[in-house]
Amino acid sequence: MFNKLIGDKRFYRHVFTLMIPILIQNGITNFVNMLDNLMVGQVGQTEMIGVSVANQLIFVFNLCIFGAVSGAGIFGAQFVGSGDTKGLRDTFRFKILFCSALTVGVMFLFFFGGDFLINLYLKGEGTAEEIAASFKAGRDYLNVMIIGLLPASLVQCYASTLRETGKTMPPMVSGLVAVAVNLVFNYILIFGHFGAPKLGVVGAAIATVFSRFVELAIVSFWTHRHKEENKFIVGAYRSFRVPMSLVKKISQKGLPLMLNETMWAAGLAFVNQCYSGEGLAVVAANNIVQTFFNVFAVAFQAVGVSIGIVLGQLLGAGKIKEAKESSVKLIAFSVFISLIVMAAFFISAEFIPDFYKLEPEVKTLATRMMQICALAIPFDAIANASYFTLRSGGQAIITIIFDSGFVWATTAPLAFVLCNFTPLAIIPIFICCQSTNALKAALGLYFVGKGKWIKKIVA
Repeated sequence: MFNKLIGDKRFYRHVFTLMIPILIQNGITNFVNMLDNLMVGQVGQTEMIGVSVANQLIFVFNLCIFGAVSGAGIFGAQFVGSGDTKGLRDTFRFKILFCSALTVGVMFLFFFGGDFLINLYLKGEGTAEEIAASFKAGRDYLNVMIIGLLPASLVQCYASTLRETGKTMPPMVSGLVAVAVNLVFNYILIFGHFGAPKLGVVGAAIATVFSRFVELAIVSFWTHRHKEENKFIVGAYRSFRVPMSLVKKISQKGLPLMLNETMWAAGLAFVNQCYSGEGLAVVAANNIVQTFFNVFAVAFQAVGVSIGIVLGQLLGAGKIKEAKESSVKLIAFSVFISLIVMAAFFISAEFIPDFYKLEPEVKTLATRMMQICALAIPFDAIANASYFTLRSGGQAIITIIFDSGFVWATTAPLAFVLCNFTPLAIIPIFICCQSTNALKAALGLYFVGKGKWIKKIVA
């Protein structure tokens, strides 16, 4: 039994080779986002609420881009496994074209529709002055962040393609430099150090946008400078033609996955909007919960990304049996990591809110919500690992049903009903919504066990 759950040294060496750079990059990124959050929290509670609402919108955009590059990426990983450089180059071109068009559309949406979207989250209890101050902070922050959307999406196109080829270090290095730049300029521009103006939330946005351009410059320069290692980039911009046969395949397998990411992110945004109706204190507390969950969750989430790469390469190489056996070991490994994360997050929740300049009520609420969230982490890990397993074989319909379909069929309507039609306080509501993760984990294991995801989808 244990032999099926535990791999050998070679197996874990390969997983760690992929996982560690992803873990470091995402960990540092989320750690700096946390420091961002803490710095804005030192400015004031209303400023923190405004920025957190704007970041809810940007979160949906980021997941759209992630879905786009990931949907095309299942072909990229399998092209690597089958040794098809031209196929990988065409996949990269598709990512660039699609993500650029998507980003421009979202920029227009945020610029002209930002007021309406921000106000959706500011309908709970709170004084008119607090709501107005939170709205202004969110709008000012979003106006600047719009500029950084395009470089952020292009970074994902480069980084995801490099990871599919097994080169996880360059994206990690570019990410580390970017977050260092972000952190330094946050300190300078938010609080007005070294003679710079004190810009508050606008300073936080400027620092983030500047770091996005730095990250793009580094990862693209390295990719084009090392053409021998990155043969897919040779002639990549000579033409933007992508074979229609590949476009159709990505549309059939990849775009549904992008739609899934979008709908999943929109589902979470809808749930958070339901929570926000419980009052501005809940908005502030939930912002802390989401920020620190992202910091702690990077460990099992990095395992998930590695699962997609490992299984995609095995399927592309035609190693069907090995892919099936590896999926079980990888899910077991993800659960093991998640138990450690759960304990660390639960304990840390007792003192995390003390770093913020908040009312005592908000601090207590944030602690309890984080601890509830921590107890659900093992189920999150199983669901995350199952998602990347199903996606590696291009099982678009099953993946959508399991992921975004589940959110909209269970968590979203449950949150809506509990928040709008019951007298329950936020804590029991939050417990009920988090408990749906256990059902999703069971559903994920069922779909993985059926084995329909085990397919080679490239020639």
